Amino acid sequence: MFYENIRSRLVTIASRFPDRNAFCINETFYTYAELWDLIGKIRMQLGEFNVENNRIGLVANDDLHTYASIFAAWLEGMAYVPLHPKQPLERNLEVISQAELLFVLDSGSERVFDSVSTVDTKACESLAPKTDEISVGDDALAYILFTSGSTGKPKGVPITRGNLATFMEVFLATDIVLDETDRCLQCFDLTFDISVQCYLTPLLHGACVYSVPHDQIKFTYVYGLLDDHELTFGVLAPSMVHHLRPYFEEIHLEKLKYCLLVAEATPIDLLQEWFKHIPNARVFNFYGPTEATIYCVSYEAKRHEKLKEANGLLAIGRPFEGTDAVILDENSQIAGRGVKGEMYVSGNQVTTGYWKNPEKNAEAFKILEFKGKSRIFYKTGDLCMEDVDGDILYYGRLDYQVKIQGYRIELGEIEFHAREAIGGKNAVAFVYEAEGGSKQIALALETVSFDEKKVIGFLNTKLPAYMLPSKMFNVEKFPLNTSDKVDRKQIAALLTV
Repeated sequence: MFYENIRSRLVTIASRFPDRNAFCINETFYTYAELWDLIGKIRMQLGEFNVENNRIGLVANDDLHTYASIFAAWLEGMAYVPLHPKQPLERNLEVISQAELLFVLDSGSERVFDSVSTVDTKACESLAPKTDEISVGDDALAYILFTSGSTGKPKGVPITRGNLATFMEVFLATDIVLDETDRCLQCFDLTFDISVQCYLTPLLHGACVYSVPHDQIKFTYVYGLLDDHELTFGVLAPSMVHHLRPYFEEIHLEKLKYCLLVAEATPIDLLQEWFKHIPNARVFNFYGPTEATIYCVSYEAKRHEKLKEANGLLAIGRPFEGTDAVILDENSQIAGRGVKGEMYVSGNQVTTGYWKNPEKNAEAFKILEFKGKSRIFYKTGDLCMEDVDGDILYYGRLDYQVKIQGYRIELGEIEFHAREAIGGKNAVAFVYEAEGGSKQIALALETVSFDEKKVIGFLNTKLPAYMLPSKMFNVEKFPLNTSDKVDRKQIAALLTV
């Protein structure tokens, strides 16, 4: 049971290692005794409010009160809904409205939400900690995360305690072992589900979590944490590793035992270079949509073995135990090995549907006959293929598969060869509408300058003429979104085509 496991492990750790560090936040350390005491005080504070629907908003500040508030909410039988303090007020108000929140916990962002009551969690200091147990089933919600929606409105992904408990069990079965001596990176915003793994896994093992303040340049701060504090466990988006490239000559992280690559596709050439700077780390490539609770497919990239890839992107491997992944071809039939198609996932980690959004549910979830039963599968929108060994290769988003002059084109293939042409730097291909309404390909290269004739000449040796970009641009540094992924939409919007 999620509730009992969370509470019992935290009690045990706080009792055994009260003076061990639970967090390092902005270079200040906080012990497990301090964390457990603050959780109890915020629980007592929550008891003063009538939260009838058991959902509470949480301004996602980077401080101990915010992390303690998550556990306090869970131990009080509540689900939290994170609100980013740096995101537009209008978006946060839309989340508050959709989640029907009545209260928002805030440790000091000074954001004003007129439609709800704001609870200042720093006002709990004088309260006596609450430590009693309550009964909460695994079918109760753990959190609701709101992701971007095609209609312009964010859509809510409700994750139950059972979903999260299943994830924790199978994630640790991937042969990742943590203990109270580990030092773990948490560089993701609390509005992004990977953050849950980054704080929850270490804290349930007595390790220390090192976070990144909102007001810092993220990739330079991450480098400082990894190096100065000799972190042993790091979860990074490949774009973050790419941003560390200018520092590679200085980076040698001997103490790093595990490096998890997450959130987006991993270029093989980037990984091969990164291997040299993390000589003792085991590297895992994790895949999973928010709808399937953080990660649901994994592949260990072993440095001395041939790595599986597609279009220069590292394989994502095999589903976690309890998760089924199927690939459907263009006729919505289960594809055989060696046939590309869209991947669907099902299992105890997968949400049953979006928050009060039947129209989107009808689009994103599909009932399939699988292993003799009717099962609900989530439509990932990812183009994949199962190889002869049963490993899943990743080709990119189906959104990146387009038709130009009647030909079906994978933009990821263009990007792969473009990266080759400019020495492994990032490349993003996108489609624009030219004069007369025809669709054309544009290519953005993450470089200060480039020789267009040389790039086109190289691409001409690798790609048919209909796949060659008609326009190319250089962008000195690609923008990242709040999930540390390359922001393709922003890149396209920045460029005049």
